[in-house]
Parts: sequence; structure tokens; C-alpha cells
Amino acid sequence: MSFSNLDLVDECDAFPYYQVDPPLYVASISTYFELRVQDHDYAVGYMLPSVAEVFRNTPNWTLDDDERTLTLNGGSNAAERSQAVMRTLIAVRQTGHFKVLDKWRNELYPVYGKNKELLFNVERSASPLLGVVTYGVHLTAFVRTKEGGLKIWTPRRARTKQTYGGLLDNAVAGGIASGEGQFESLVRECGEEASLAEELVRSKAKACGSVTYFHVRSEKAGGETRLLQPECQYVYDLELPADVTPKPGDDEVEEFYLWSVDEVQRAMARGEFKPNCALVVLDFFVRHGILTAENEKDYIEIVSRLHRKLEFPTL
Repeated sequence: MSFSNLDLVDECDAFPYYQVDPPLYVASISTYFELRVQDHDYAVGYMLPSVAEVFRNTPNWTLDDDERTLTLNGGSNAAERSQAVMRTLIAVRQTGHFKVLDKWRNELYPVYGKNKELLFNVERSASPLLGVVTYGVHLTAFVRTKEGGLKIWTPRRARTKQTYGGLLDNAVAGGIASGEGQFESLVRECGEEASLAEELVRSKAKACGSVTYFHVRSEKAGGETRLLQPECQYVYDLELPADVTPKPGDDEVEEFYLWSVDEVQRAMARGEFKPNCALVVLDFFVRHGILTAENEKDYIEIVSRLHRKLEFPTL
């Protein structure tokens, strides 16, 4: 099967749009529960009924079947709410009920309110269970050829990884922990994943906006399917000198390839990229004039879908 660029967008940004198909959107929404925080009258995530049910009759949580809401109660500040969430997740993890919690990371992700205030922190591996917005950094490393073209450093994820094993990735990609700045997260990830010198990253990496989408987890992600992942990725470019070669700094990457644009596009058409990494590559292609209205019939939809307005509060 050959994937079009729009197919790649559809795979990652998979939650329906109300404007495009209202009945499908309503049908999809009605299969989930809204996650709310006490005294905040809006959703911060969508949860599967099978997940919300596990929280029934647990301390600090109220499940309302009629309103289809799960509300986090108690706690007058983010620290107290975070403690309540962590206590529940630790208890749930001990039951072995959810496979995604087998990949417990001991890393906290932030959940924000409408005024960009921190509502609570959640263990990274549990964020898809709650369906909350998460944040990450993705960097495209490239070199310029003597002919004026581009070659892109493209890593292959370790085949032993539980999530998207063996698929292609961006040169550097990782989640932003609670309390960590975007650029500091990027510097850390560049060292861990690609062995890139801190001084090089700080002096040469360029912030290039963000990519947002609403993903519905499939079997590729590992663990439960149909969990929701609305995500915001801060995007960076790094033009590397010819004598700098990214090298795996941990066990998450098998090897790096230095590929031409054509080689990257062929791999994308084969469906070899991790879904959100394909979107970051498309964004890179748009910004560098590789993907244009002249050579891509779905150009306008692709560009707009790379920057989806999420229905939950974000930074």
C-alpha cells in the first residue's frame, strides 16, 4: 500500500472534526467520558468508558453516568490534586488492569486549565488513559548538499521498543516534563538521543513553530487501543555541519540514516514513519518549500491539519 501525504495526516490526526462531519463527531464524543476538575466547568480530556469505570467509587473521583463525566475532586491546588491522581494511578497499576501502565516512566506531564494554570501533574504513561493534552519537542536535523539540496538525518527506532518499534523517527523527539522549558527539553533530548553537543544545539537550533493533532491510539502504539492523545509538538530545525554525525545516545534508536528528500518521501509513502513524526516531516517540507500547492493536491487541508485547534485548554 502506498500512503499519500493526506493519508499520513489522517492516521495521526484521527479524531473527527465537527465542521467536517457533525454526526460522526457527535457519535465519537458520545462514546467517551469528559475528564473534569472540581470547580472547573470544562473538559480537560476524554476517557473511554472502560477506563472511567475503573475510577468509580475511588477516593477523590466522581463518575456521573448521566452527564458522562469523571471529575477529580478535592485538593485546593495543583500539588494536592497531583497527589490524588498519583495515589489512584499507583493503585490501578498494581491491579495490572491497563497495559499502558506497564511502561511506567516516573516522569510527570502537566495538565493545564483555561487560564494556562497548572491543574495537576500525571504520570506520563497514564496520560493516554485520561486523554489529556501532552507536549513534546521534535527536531529535524539536516545538511545542505553541494548541489543546494537537503539531506535529512532519519533515525530508526529500536525494534525492541514497546511503542512503534522499528519505525522511523525525527532526529530528536521527546516529551516535555512538568516544570521543564521547551528549549531545555530539546537540549536534553539532543544529548540523550543523538549525542549532539549542547553548545551546538544552543547556538544552531531554530524554533519553527508547533504541530498539533488529535491522535487515536492504534495497535502500533502498544497497550490499549482507542485511547486519545491530543498533542502539541514544538518543532525545531538544526542544520548540521558536514562533519557532525548524530549517534544513538541511548537504546531507543538503532541507527541514523542520512537520506535525500526523495528517500524520505518514499519511506513515508511506505508508511514507515511513526505517525506524529510523519507530520513533523510534512511541516518541514512545507516550511522549506519542498511541499507546495503546485505539487500537492491536498496542500491546504494538510497545512491546516498540521495546526489543529484542540478542544481542551493548552499553554
